Amino acid sequence: MTPDDVRHATQWLANELRARPEARFDYDRPARGLTWSVWRTLEHVLDDLLAYALQVAGRAREGYIPLVDADGGGDVARCERSAGVPGLAATLEACGELLAAQVQVRPSVERAYHPYGESDPAGFAAMGVCEVVVHGWDVLTALDDAVATLPEDLCAKVLDRLFPGSPLELGSPQDVLLWQTGREELADRPRLTSWRWDATVR
Repeated sequence: MTPDDVRHATQWLANELRARPEARFDYDRPARGLTWSVWRTLEHVLDDLLAYALQVAGRAREGYIPLVDADGGGDVARCERSAGVPGLAATLEACGELLAAQVQVRPSVERAYHPYGESDPAGFAAMGVCEVVVHGWDVLTALDDAVATLPEDLCAKVLDRLFPGSPLELGSPQDVLLWQTGREELADRPRLTSWRWDATVR
């Protein structure tokens, strides 16, 4: 996947959030299917985008870049709550731009560690997009009390890069991606209780 795919994903979710101000939507409610709140889930997305950008920038081969928060925890990214949804949306776009920029400047032959398979810059772009759209579904579905609609082009690209062999004939790219990530049933297939993508280079 490409830097522009990362930008498309983060701008899509940022705009969806801007359309849901805190005055009318509850960001402290649990995200769909998660124990995290909507706000905390979005911070997790920020953290993933930052972590993937660092992996590509540092070409880390043995593990994740050892950046931790001030208390020693692995999650580094937090968004000032007083900045509200506008601040969160702007931070999402900024973290997406960091990953997009690294994917853009690093040669395709570069490799970096991920627990689901050593990957190339395009693979980290795909993982970043997957985090944005799938967790975007979690938070928008919770905020709206209705099933969210995802960008089908991004869903299709994520499936192609990270979920080879997906049963594309059984539903739309969104339907298949939500099934592959353990969120929904698909046709006659039950919801997955365990799943992972394949980040290896193909």
